Amino acid sequence: MDDLRDKYLGQIAGAGDEADLETVRLAAVGKKGEIALKMRELGKMTPEERQQVGPALNALKDEITSAISARKAGMEDAALDARLRTEWLDVTLPTRARRRGTIHPVSQVTEEVTAIFADLGFSVAEGPQIETDWYNFDALNIPGHHPARAEMDTFYMARAADDDRPPHVLRTHTSPVQIRSLEKTGAPTRIICPGRVYRADYDQTHTPMFHQVEGMAIDRDISMANLKWVLEEFCRAFFEIDGIELRFRASHFPFTEPSAEVDIRCFWEGGTLKLGEGDDWMEILGSGMMHPKVLAAGGIDPDVWQGFAFGIGIDRLAMLKYGIPDLRAFFDSDLRWLRHYGFGALQAPTRHAG
Repeated sequence: MDDLRDKYLGQIAGAGDEADLETVRLAAVGKKGEIALKMRELGKMTPEERQQVGPALNALKDEITSAISARKAGMEDAALDARLRTEWLDVTLPTRARRRGTIHPVSQVTEEVTAIFADLGFSVAEGPQIETDWYNFDALNIPGHHPARAEMDTFYMARAADDDRPPHVLRTHTSPVQIRSLEKTGAPTRIICPGRVYRADYDQTHTPMFHQVEGMAIDRDISMANLKWVLEEFCRAFFEIDGIELRFRASHFPFTEPSAEVDIRCFWEGGTLKLGEGDDWMEILGSGMMHPKVLAAGGIDPDVWQGFAFGIGIDRLAMLKYGIPDLRAFFDSDLRWLRHYGFGALQAPTRHAG
């Protein structure tokens, strides 16, 4: 027993790393270790010998196991000390300049638009981005044969072949929020609906996901004159140009009647777009008086109430106001682009600071 004890305690003390220590453990107290083999010999001994040798072997096994555990803990402490000596930080060194994040132009313009319309008495309404085709199309007087309902223009959600429930789509505009708002609050009302929308299109001025804000005002005596004033006031405040001039052109949208596309007076100078003057016009939004069928779909009596609606691309507004040439860059996640076009949290121009 003494020879085994001295042998293995010496090997434990001389182990250079945990791998050597594991080799000693297996040789001493493993299933095929020397002490385990000694214990198997107890069956050949007399009862008197077993009573003497058995406890001695168990005590030896416990002593070697404890020595191995202590040696392993010592190795871990030594490794930690060595690591701490190499991984240190001088807390007296000067800190690096703190990098500040920037606000994305879409977030900035959404805030500006919301603040301007809040001054005009409009509240903000929101709705789901996955809509039934009833809210996205039928309730807005868009017929079943309309091109916008084709799969080449609209993202339809996948469903089983035997699923007879109404199909769901990624909303193609925020107009469904108008119907949901009418169902919830009724008339009179004045709301805007900013948010993400989705269409199957991708080029310099279109992306599959983009941002819109749509507005709606309903009362007993609202007219196109009210619509024209609201849009002129908005453009003056947003573009910060007092002499802004808008042109209304007759158009057709299924959800408004009469309908009008709105252009803003502008001209190009040295590759830079100038708004508010010149002989050119640029389309910026669509608008019109709400169709009676749309009012009825929202639970509003069109014989008593009437109103106007309009839709503006938030990304397009950001491009026009801040000179951003390509819409696709909005969603490329390029930090260099964001640092160039982004806004500081305190320096960003907002309606609140005006």
